[in-house]
Amino acid sequence: MKLRNLRWSVLLAGTAILAACQVSSIVSQRSPADPYKEDPTAVARGGAIFKSVCSGYCHQLTPTTSDALFLFDCTWKHGDTDQEIFQIITTGVPNTRMVGFADNLPEGYQDTWRIVAWLRHNSLCDDP
Repeated sequence: MKLRNLRWSVLLAGTAILAACQVSSIVSQRSPADPYKEDPTAVARGGAIFKSVCSGYCHQLTPTTSDALFLFDCTWKHGDTDQEIFQIITTGVPNTRMVGFADNLPEGYQDTWRIVAWLRHNSLCDDP
């Protein structure tokens, strides 16, 4: 009987450890844009940069017929995770007009994450 109880204890402990690891994995998958999404000043700065740099030359704030994609709908052609959007802004898209900005925005990669936060904030999707 003691051996059976020990096996159950080990099994339950192992299950608890696996569950804790899964929760830890989910928590660690937070996007670097998340803190900016929760900061209205950061979101506003991302919008100001987008309007002056991105929509000033290519991306429109309303749907139009253009080779520059409309970025506020639920259809993302080159990636839809925060990390993929960051990567596109940073490195560009080969064989398109989308050039990479690297860390050349005024506050470098922080501004890139602010743009991602602003895009998410202004998405027309129910669950961006």
